[in-house]
Parts: sequence; structure tokens; C-alpha cells
Amino acid sequence: MAIRRRLEAVRGVVLDLDGTVYNDRGVMAGAAEAIAAVRAAGFGLRFATNTSRYPRSMLVERLRRLGIAAEPDDVLTAPRAAAAWLAAEGLSRVALHVPAPTLEEFAAFDVDEENPEAAVVGDLGDDWTVDRMNRLFRQVLGGARLLAIQKNRYWLHGGALRMDAGPFVAAVEYATGASAVVAGKPSPEFFRAAAASLDLPEAAVLVVGDDVRAEVEGARAAGALGMLVRTGKFREPDLDHPAVSPDLVIDSVADLPAALGL
Repeated sequence: MAIRRRLEAVRGVVLDLDGTVYNDRGVMAGAAEAIAAVRAAGFGLRFATNTSRYPRSMLVERLRRLGIAAEPDDVLTAPRAAAAWLAAEGLSRVALHVPAPTLEEFAAFDVDEENPEAAVVGDLGDDWTVDRMNRLFRQVLGGARLLAIQKNRYWLHGGALRMDAGPFVAAVEYATGASAVVAGKPSPEFFRAAAASLDLPEAAVLVVGDDVRAEVEGARAAGALGMLVRTGKFREPDLDHPAVSPDLVIDSVADLPAALGL
């Protein structure tokens, strides 16, 4: 009953992308229709992603190709949150450990591999090498702030789970004794920014995703509701997480309108 009352107070929805709205095979069944129904009912909507593989412009284009209306301001990304944090901290010299397409999000900063003020870490996939890890290690040991675009443990690609950026960030933290600043999910600040972009209080926002930590834990820490979908990298043991419990679980984003009482 308490959850139903809180759902009745929801006026905005923040949707994860990969594993929730689409996967590497295409759009999730019923996702486009569900998103259209939520918008038609007057709910504010944002897409929020931790991916550091693509800039926002490419994500907007992908959504449009999949039949989902999207404008740049509708898409909140962890790389842009990282760039905003650097600007707010007054840091201008950065070492960038991010995929090539994402470099455009940091065009306002000076790239400095030798004496950076911050080392920015994204998901490099197969481009992680021992040499790069050692360069990152030395940069942080030399005083660079360690800024993780995100700290996800793993993601689903090609039908198989793969390590994400989090394990590599954790390795550098262990080796240097530094603690990373996390720009994206599950940072509560990321979700507070999403609520602010909708001009809503956090309690009126529902976050929907396939990662019990990135979406549910982050949402609840920010004061929003967290809904888990049984798609993407969801696994049944996620429901028994010792510290995080979703407010609601649905089979897929196609069930979102019904969950909202539409």
C-alpha cells in the first residue's frame, strides 16, 4: 500500500538505456509503446545512461532510429556529468582513459598525460592494457584526482556478461590508496540532477533499470523510487541483494504503464 501511494505521487520517470530500453539486438519489445504511453499521460521523462562508449549525440540518434522520440536534453549521460564535475572543481588538465567517440564530451579540457589534475576513467573494453593501467596508476599516484565516469561491475554484451569499468577503477584505488569520485550512477547527485532537469522533487521521480546497484541503490539514496526490470543484466540473485531492495520489480519496461496505473 505504501508503495502504491508513492507511485501515485510519481510525476517523472528516469529510464536506463542499455538492458532496459534496448540491447545490442535492438529495441526491447514494447519499449517504444510504453515510453509513448508514459509521455502521453503527462509524465516527465529522461533517459539516463552510464555508458562511456558513445557521446550523447550518438545515443539520441540511436533512440530515434529505434522509433523513440528523443532530444539532446532528454538524455543524461555519465560522461557529461563527469565533464560538469571537472568544470565545477576548476580542473582543466586531464588524462582521458575513455573510448575515442567519447573524447568529444571533454573538448573543453586540455589533455595532459604527464601532469594531469584529474584522470578520467571510462569503459575501454579490450583496449585496457597493462601499459594503460600503469599509466593511470602513475597519474593518480602523482596527484591526479581519480574520476570514474561510472563504476559498474559488469554489463551484458553479445549475450555474455563482461567486466565493466568498475573493476579497473577498483584496482587503481587499491594500488594507490585513492578513492574515486563517481560521476554517473549510482551517485545520488546524478539522480538529483535528473530530477532537477524535470523540475521535480526526487520523491516524485521513478528510476527504472536493470542494475540493482546503479539504478535502484542510486535512486533510493537520492530519495527517488527504484524499479528493477527483469531484462538486460538482471539476475534473480539481484532480488536477494543484502543491502538494496527495489521498490518494485517488473518483467520489462513494456509493463511500466500498467505499474503506473495507466
